[in-house]
This record gives sequence, C-alpha cells and structure tokens, in this order.
Amino acid sequence: MKFKTFAMTAALLAAGLSATLSTPAFAQAKEQFFPLLVYRTGPYAPNGTPWANGKQDYIKMINARDGGINGVKVTFEECETTYAATDKGVECYERLKGKGASLFDPQATGITFALTDRVAADKIPLITLGYGLAASQDGGVFKWNFPLMGSYWTAADILIQHIGKKEGGLDKLKGKKIALVYHDSPFGKEPMPLLEERSKTHGFELVKIPVTAPGLEQKSAWLQVRQQRPDYVLLWGWGVMNSTALKEAQATGYPREKMYGVWWAGAEPDVKDVGDGAKGYNALALNTSGQSPKVIQDILKFVHDKGQGTGPRDEVGSVLYTRGLIIQAMGIEAVRRAQERFGKGKVMTGEQVRWGLENLALDDKKLATLGLTGVIRPVSTSCQDHMGSTWARVHTWDGAKWNFSSDWYQADEQILKPMVKAAADKYAAEKKLTRRTPADCQS
Repeated sequence: MKFKTFAMTAALLAAGLSATLSTPAFAQAKEQFFPLLVYRTGPYAPNGTPWANGKQDYIKMINARDGGINGVKVTFEECETTYAATDKGVECYERLKGKGASLFDPQATGITFALTDRVAADKIPLITLGYGLAASQDGGVFKWNFPLMGSYWTAADILIQHIGKKEGGLDKLKGKKIALVYHDSPFGKEPMPLLEERSKTHGFELVKIPVTAPGLEQKSAWLQVRQQRPDYVLLWGWGVMNSTALKEAQATGYPREKMYGVWWAGAEPDVKDVGDGAKGYNALALNTSGQSPKVIQDILKFVHDKGQGTGPRDEVGSVLYTRGLIIQAMGIEAVRRAQERFGKGKVMTGEQVRWGLENLALDDKKLATLGLTGVIRPVSTSCQDHMGSTWARVHTWDGAKWNFSSDWYQADEQILKPMVKAAADKYAAEKKLTRRTPADCQS
C-alpha cells in the first residue's frame, strides 16, 4: 500500500519550511508524536480532506504560536486508509504505534472496531469524537476508548427529540413512519439499537434502507423510500453517499425539509454540488463553522499567512475542517492535562495521555483560552464518562450556506445510560473483562 507521510517540527516552521520525512526517528526527546490516519484519496476524500487539514493546521499553529505544548514540540505523520479499508487502518496503526504514538484518531467506525482490542493491549487511547462504538462511553469497561462529544446513539436520540418537537410532542410520533437510509457498514448500523428503543417507546415504525458503500448507486434505495412514503428520512451517510442521496431525493420528489442527516452528513461537500436542490435539508451539528472564532483567526495568522497552510485558505473554518481542528485540540489538551500530573514540559506516554483524556475539564473559561468560545459546548470527562458532552444542534441548508435552526439538545440520559451500561456489560462478558476499580480510576 502507499502511505502519505508528513512530519513537521517547530524548527522547520520557524525556518518557514515544510518537509516530507520518511525516517522512523520522529518521536525524539521533547517531541510529542501524533499519528494522523487520513483519507485523501477515493470516494470519501471530499469529506476526509478538510477534516485532515484542520488537524494538521492546528498542530502547526500550536508549534508556531506556542512553541508546542509547554515547550514540547508536536510532530506528526499521516497514513492513508481510504476510510473503507479496515485492513489499511490496522496496518497504519501497527506501523505508527512504535514511533512514539500516544493516541490515535482512527477516523472510521470500522477501523475503531478493529483497533479496540489492540489498543487495550498496547495501552494507547483512541479518540473517536462523534463516532465509533456507542457503548464505549462507559469508561468502566472501555478504558482506552473516548467517544468525545457524542456517539451515534446520542445523535439518533437528539434527532428523534427534534422530530418529536416539530410534531408537537413525542407522543405525536405514534403511527408515524421514519426511514433510516444508512451506509451499509458498522457506521450506518450503529444508531439502530437506539432508534429501535425509541420506536418501541413512542410507537413509530422504523424502516431500514441500506445503501451499499460508497453510495454512488442509490436508485433502489430511493425507490423503497418512494414506495414506503416515510414521514421523515434519517440520512446516515458519509462522503459521496450524502450528495447522491440528496440528488435522488430531488429526483424522486421527496421533500428535503423532511430529511435529517447525522453530523457526518451535514457539511459543505454534502450539499454544495446540489445547491438549491438541497435547500431545506437538515443535519445535526456538533460545532459551528466560519472564520470568526479566535482559534480560526490564529490559524490564519500563524499558519496560512506564513504560507504553511495545509489546504486552501477559504476551506479554513468549514464544518469538517473545524471538526478536525477540534479533534486535534482535544488530543493536545489531553497531553497538556497529563503534563499537569506527570510533569510539565515532558513527553507523555499513551497511559499518561489516557489519564489526561479521562480528566478533561474544558469549561467556558478554558474554551475561551483555547479560542473555542461558541464553537463547541464545554467538555468534562471522568473515569465513568468517556464522552464528556452529549449536546448537538440542527442546522439547515438554505441553498448557499448552513444556518442553525434549533437550540441545543442534550441526549436523554434516562434512555442512554441503561443502554450504554447493558451494551458495555455484554461486551465485558464476551471479552471476559471486569469493571475498573476505584483505584484503577486514579491510575
């Protein structure tokens, strides 16, 4: 396979240079190494590229503006997975973990599933912000998984709350029909348990319509939509599947106002080629977009104005670029938090970064320091809660831009907590694991 490799150090940035390195000696003394799994090629590249660029630019900004993390320079190396190739994701992990990697962001639910057992053995945490295994919110069982800011269960729950509100109450969902048009993969199937639970509780019919990856051919799926005539369609898509779905909805006459996407189906690449044809389409949003936040202004000043931008300037601040930036910020703040306990100005190990991730305390004051005011909600993790926030909003495409069309919703813990615990207990039984002790939570 071909690997796309990038490494960047503060010394190179100071000299106004960038370099592509292929030697294995990245994570030397005073260098915190971040492996970056990406997909810049294939049918998922339009969505994967801005995500990856946001992560790179944030690292470059931290080095150029701050001199690293308390004096520890940040280095990175990219590895191409194409998203859909789980074996490539595992290969990237195995190749990069020995270079001093202290955390991984797999950027794919399938790869997350494949790595969950491995990272426990290797003692390297996974950040799966807004994706991955919903049950891994339970840190009592999943010590090394961190589905920060939301899972597909919280996303599905919030969408049902929002639809219920539009109908005049959740009780008004009885007798309604809601179709899930989903990417036929672990990603697309992950919200089903929550939707089935909500269906049972509120009396709506759930229709499941799979779309074969990558999603360029959807005529049969939308024929089912036309035949089933659902009151609402939930779109659980990624990459080219999203724009194709909107084009098919337009062709079959299904109202885009009745369509709601997960937060991975609500970015500029999903709608820009559809334009007015996507007008009225709704999707969840974990974060804001635009170039006004201070963190974006700092990236423009310290990275793009210096000619060091990873991608085009006008991409900075887009939905997925900003999400990539947020993911990288979470990783860097986990290192910073770990340094508070294990030694400021030191390189942190995977075990130490895991502790940092488990003790994030990003309140409004800290978010302001990071330039993230208004970009995300506060995040506070613990031994038992590896998510830290379960809030999202809905935004709507007006034909030219996204506009927020709801207030913040929080996933219903009365529904989520029992489901998460049951799923985590089942996983623990299957893997012959025991729940963590209070002493382990302090380690």
